[in-house]
Amino acid sequence: MAAPITEPVASAAGRVLALWCPDWPATAAAIAGDLPPQHPIAVVHANRVIACSAPARGAGVRRGMRKRQAQSACPEMTVMTTDDHRDGRVFEPVVTVVADLVPVVEVLRPGLLVVPSGNATRYFGGEEVLAEKLIDAVAASGVEVQVGVADELFTAVLAARQGSHVTPGEDAAYLAGRPIADLAIEPSLSDPTRMELVDLLRRLGISTIGAFADMSVRDVATRFSADAVVAHRLANAVPGRPPSGQLATADLVIEHLCDPPIDRVDSAAFLGRRLADELARRLAAASAACTRLTVEAVTERGQRHARTWRCAQPLTPEATADRIRWQLEGWLTGGRAGAEDRPDSPISMLRLEPIEVAAAGTLQYSLSGNGLPDDPEVGERARRSLVRVQGLLGGDAVQLPIPSGGRRPGDRITMVALGDERIPARDPDAPWPGRLPQPTPAVLLDTPIQLLDLTGQPVEVTARGGFTTEPTTVRMERNGTERGSWELRWWAGPWPTGIDDTADGVIACAQVLLDDSRALLLRYRARTWVVEGVYE
Repeated sequence: MAAPITEPVASAAGRVLALWCPDWPATAAAIAGDLPPQHPIAVVHANRVIACSAPARGAGVRRGMRKRQAQSACPEMTVMTTDDHRDGRVFEPVVTVVADLVPVVEVLRPGLLVVPSGNATRYFGGEEVLAEKLIDAVAASGVEVQVGVADELFTAVLAARQGSHVTPGEDAAYLAGRPIADLAIEPSLSDPTRMELVDLLRRLGISTIGAFADMSVRDVATRFSADAVVAHRLANAVPGRPPSGQLATADLVIEHLCDPPIDRVDSAAFLGRRLADELARRLAAASAACTRLTVEAVTERGQRHARTWRCAQPLTPEATADRIRWQLEGWLTGGRAGAEDRPDSPISMLRLEPIEVAAAGTLQYSLSGNGLPDDPEVGERARRSLVRVQGLLGGDAVQLPIPSGGRRPGDRITMVALGDERIPARDPDAPWPGRLPQPTPAVLLDTPIQLLDLTGQPVEVTARGGFTTEPTTVRMERNGTERGSWELRWWAGPWPTGIDDTADGVIACAQVLLDDSRALLLRYRARTWVVEGVYE
C-alpha cells in the first residue's frame, strides 16, 4: 500500500466550524406548524419517513419506515409532507443568529452551515468559547444545534454530527476509524453516485475511511470513478474541492435594480427565477458552472442582506432560484426572529455573485438521483429531458419501469408511458409462489439458444423436473448459422415453474455460468430454451 496523501497541517486560522441542526425537516415542520418540542412529528416523502423528531424516535419511528407503519408505532404523531421551501424559509432566522456573531457564513443546505473560525476564535478567546456562544444563541431561538470544529470542511461536518472538536492536524486520524458510509452521509458534500462507491468498497472489504485512505491515488483513479478520487482526498483530510475550481469573473455577476421595489414573497420568487435563468445563460456562455454563490439584497434605505450558498454539485437554475426564494422569504417574513430582523424598506436591488466556479468540461451530470430525496434537482432535470423526448417521438415512445408482481423477472416490471398513472399490471406485494429469488438479472432478454450435452444432443427437462442429460454447452444460432458456442463452467437447476398445457410439457428455469464468466438465466418452454436474463 502506498502512503496516504499528506499536506501541510492547517493552522488554526484556516479552521472550519460547522453547525448542524439534527432532523431539520422535522424541526422546520414543527416550527411552521407551531407544535411544541415534545410533540412527535415525522416528515414523509413517497410514503416513507425521511426525518422524525426525537419524541417520535423514542416511540419507535425510524427513517425509511412506511407512513402507515410509523403511524401505528406512534398514533399521536403528526405527519407532514416534505417541503424544501419550508425548510429553507425556517432556516433563515437561524442563519441570521449565527451571522450576528460570525459575519462570514456559508449555507450548505437548510439545517447545515459552516463558518471560518479563525478570526472569530481570536475575538471570542477560543474555539470552545465560540462554539458555546453559537449553541446558546441558536438555542435561544428554539432550535437544537450541534457544533463540530476541524481543519477541513468535510471533517467539520462529520464532527458536528457528534458534537466533536478535532485537534488541529488530526483530521485524518479522526476520520480513519469512521465507517466508510460516512463518505456519503452528507448529500450536500457528495456526488449523487457516492453511495454506489460506498457499496462497492464494502463488498471489497473496505469498511472504514482509514482503509480507503490507505489506498494509493493511482489505484483509486484507475479502478474507480472520478468521484472516488474526490472521496479519497476527503478521506485523507485534504481539501475536497476539485482542482478545476477558479475565481469568478466580473462578467458573471448579476445586479438587478428592482422597479418597482419588492416587498412580497411571490414577487421575490418570480424575480429570483428570472435572475437564476440569466445567471445560467452567462455561466453556459463562459463554459463554467457555479459551486458557491452569494445572494445579496439591498433595500431602498441601504440595508443589506447577504448569504453565501455552497453546493457539492454545480447549481442548476432551479437550485439557484430555490436558494434565492428561501433567503428572501425568510428575510421578508421575519421567521421566528421577530419583526426587527425584517427589511426596513422594500428591496430595491438583488445581486448574484458566483464566488467559485468550475470549468463545465470537468463536470458530469447524472440522470438519476440517489434515493430519498437526496438530490431531487437531478431527478427533475431527467424528467424534463424525458418530456422533451416524448414531445418529439410521441406519448408511448418514453416509458418508465415500475415494480410489478410475477414469477418471471420480466413480469416483475410494468412499463408505463411517461405522464400516465403508475399502476402496475400485477400486485407486487402478492406472494407469487415459485418466483425467482434474488438477485434479479440485470439485463432481460428473449434470445433462443440450444443447451447441449457432451455428445452434442439437445438437453431437455423431464416431466419430473430434471435434465434429460447433463448440460455442457450453450450454442446460439441465427438463420441456421452458428453465432457462438460456450462451454459451461457451472450450472444450477432446473426448477419447474409451471405446466405448459399447449405443448404438454413442463416450464422450468436454470442458471448457467459460461466459460467467459457470463452468468445467464435460461427458461425452458415448449421443448425450447431461451436466454431470459444476464447477471452482472
